[in-house]
Amino acid sequence: MRHTVRFWREAQGASAVEFALVLPVVILFLLGIIDVGRFIWNTNEIEKAVQIGTRWAVATDYLPVGLEDYSYAVSGGVPQGEVVPQSKFTGFACTSAGCMCEGLDTDGDGVLDAEAKCGVTDSTVAVDAAAFGNLVGRMQSIYAGIGPNNVEVNYDWSGLGYSGDPNGSDVDPLVTVTVKDVGFRPIFLAGIFDFGLPDLSYTLTMEDGEGAFSN
Repeated sequence: MRHTVRFWREAQGASAVEFALVLPVVILFLLGIIDVGRFIWNTNEIEKAVQIGTRWAVATDYLPVGLEDYSYAVSGGVPQGEVVPQSKFTGFACTSAGCMCEGLDTDGDGVLDAEAKCGVTDSTVAVDAAAFGNLVGRMQSIYAGIGPNNVEVNYDWSGLGYSGDPNGSDVDPLVTVTVKDVGFRPIFLAGIFDFGLPDLSYTLTMEDGEGAFSN
């Protein structure tokens, strides 16, 4: 009986038991801190990759095939020297699969206007695969987790440029590079609570767009 009472009063192993109970919580807390830091770091890397990618996109080749050489004075019905109106260049959205013309809804009925065009085409054109690959490769040098399917490049009307420009494209669009749907795999509960990094975009005005003179 005396030994039993002594056993229950014994406190020499209490610290070890308390440590064993607290250790898993501490480990989970540390892993959570590491994952938060990784998430912020990776988000900053993607933000920088988007900025560098946009700078690359405006100083190198156009992605929509044919846009650089399209003459709005000859084929688009815009008088020589006039600014190409938005109704004639509604913009392109380019992915690795191709470039789609973005229409306008000027009457507000929720339907794109039938007459809305991109000049080169009414619907889609091919994407310059080499130029797109170079763009993605430049962004991957900043964040390797970016793939071709994560990148979209939009060319939107800016009101710059003029019809029949002999020194370059008739339009100098706003170029927006977007990186989206990039996954993030946390250390803590990986495979269970995997989630994505935020979608990020950056916009600049086209500067060159002529591969022979670009960097």
